Formats: sequence, structure tokens, C-alpha cells
Amino acid sequence: MSTTTPTTTRLQIPTPLRSFTGGNATVAVTGDTAGAAIANLVEQFPDLKQHLYDDEGTLRSFVNVYVNDDDIRYLDGPDTRLGSDDTLSIVPAVAGG
Repeated sequence: MSTTTPTTTRLQIPTPLRSFTGGNATVAVTGDTAGAAIANLVEQFPDLKQHLYDDEGTLRSFVNVYVNDDDIRYLDGPDTRLGSDDTLSIVPAVAGG
């Protein structure tokens, strides 16, 4: 029986959310997909859940997640696979006029 170690990825935290991660700009998360990695982030820092997910458990529309430079919405969404060299970033939407 073989065991696999989940992929560990660096997740970059935007400034407005760093107060929920102890001030950390980058957090190590595990998960083979973007969705699993963000779920692991919320396991580590439960107060982030309300800021990232809606009541149905879906990522909020204004929360943009990137794997390296690619928005996961244009890849496989939360099922986007992660490699050990990938960087995951949460980028809050900016509105203005």
C-alpha cells in the first residue's frame, strides 16, 4: 500500500486578511487542488471562513484565487491541480470609480 504526501503550497494572503493569519503574508497549506488548499487554510485559521465562503460553502464572488498567474476560474476552478512549485494567491476584487 503506497501513501502519498499531500502537496504543500505557499498561499499568499492579501493585506486585508492578514490579521486573521497572525500577520502572515504567506502561509503553507496542503492540498492537491486549489479548493483543498483553501479549505486547509480555513482549518488553520477558522476566522477566515466567513470572508472567503458564502453560506452555501462556495467561494465568494469577490474572492479571486490564482495559481501562479492564472485565475482558477479559467482553469478547473477549485479542482485546479497544484504542484509543489506552485504559488496560490488570494486576490480580493477591487471596485471603484
